[in-house]
Amino acid sequence: MRVAARQLPVELGHDRRFARRVKRLGLVSMVALGVVWWLAITTTDAPPGVGLALAAGWFLMPATLFASLSRPLLRYGLVVPASLVGCGLLAIAAWWLPGSPVAATGWLLTTAGVLFGGVLGAWFWYRLLPVPASLDDPASPGRWALIGVHVALIVVGLAFAATAL
Repeated sequence: MRVAARQLPVELGHDRRFARRVKRLGLVSMVALGVVWWLAITTTDAPPGVGLALAAGWFLMPATLFASLSRPLLRYGLVVPASLVGCGLLAIAAWWLPGSPVAATGWLLTTAGVLFGGVLGAWFWYRLLPVPASLDDPASPGRWALIGVHVALIVVGLAFAATAL
């Protein structure tokens, strides 16, 4: 398997095509993370600290993404909101799942989807592990398939979690 070699990945540079994806991700995160926060505070018994972590991630994710449009290296800072949201969801999954099996499954799917997205970001954007040449291009079909799994887990998870309303 060939591995793509590049000094600075397109994800951390000023590529205009990738900037469109960053804008879209910023807008999507504004909505999706708001839904995560709202469902967490309305359908779980998680303490206020968990809601605060999710709210902070909800604010910081799009703020960091939009700020990174002019300074792409700020994308390294996405670790902070991703960690806040990921840890908040892990806490819900570990200690505060709703009693409904469908809603509980929704939280587990959402958590898996968010964590999978974090792994994809660390892999593709930060190159913590070598990226195969077939996945190096942000528009590659394989990468879009992985993103599709990430999104599907979150969307289905949130729909299931919302059954507890």
